[in-house]
This record gives sequence, structure tokens and C-alpha cells, in this order.
Amino acid sequence: MAGLDSIGVRVEGLAAEAGSAHNALPVLHEIKHALEKLANTGEPTTIDLSAIPFGPSDKNQLFDQLGLGEVEAQISALGDSKIRETEFPGVWLVQHFSPQGNELTTHIEITRMPSILITPEEDIKDSAAALAARIKEAP
Repeated sequence: MAGLDSIGVRVEGLAAEAGSAHNALPVLHEIKHALEKLANTGEPTTIDLSAIPFGPSDKNQLFDQLGLGEVEAQISALGDSKIRETEFPGVWLVQHFSPQGNELTTHIEITRMPSILITPEEDIKDSAAALAARIKEAP
């Protein structure tokens, strides 16, 4: 038996560009439909780029097409999270990184406000109580 090395293999259908799964354009279409849904029903959509075949050149092409908007936010908690509005209001790029700076996940959120920036109800109640206590202790 000659082993696997003796079997001739021809790979067909390779992406024209290295690192591309050719998914940037389909994701742009998905974003367009999600924007229409947000405009018509108010329902937000999240697209997890980590959950689909998405190569580095796909990501670059998608980010280039989306451009950058006017709003950016950064959260530092167990690693950084970067939130950037794209050129298209309502389309947000949300990236989460490990404490070492490695990208963990990248989401496109089609919404009025990214979920990570919305204060949880419990935190608001705790905040009101904490402020009331501070006022009570103030000289």
C-alpha cells in the first residue's frame, strides 16, 4: 500500500482571493434586509460573523463597504469591546477581544442602540439606591 500521498488530488473551486469565502456580498444583502425590517417593525437583528464561513479578505471587503460612522465606544471589562457605528446609521460593528487582545467575536448589530451599551434594569435600580445612600451621607 503506497499511502495517501500516492492518491492524486485536484482541488477545484478555490476562491479567487486568498482568505475569501465570498460571503461579504451576501452579508451586505442580509444587512440591507435587516435595516428594512428595523425601519418597518423596529425589530433588531444581530449577525455573528464568527458563525459563518468568513475569511480575512471577506471581513476587509465588508468593513470597507460599510465604512465608518460618527460614533465609537470602547468598553474595558475582561478584555476590550469596541463598538463602531458604520457609515449606515443603525448598522453597528461590535468586536470583543480577550485580555491578550485576540479577537473573540465580531457581530454586526442592526439596531438603534447596540445591546452592550444598554444599561440593564437591575443596574439602574442599584444605581438609584447607591446615589440615594451617597446623598444621605453627604455633608
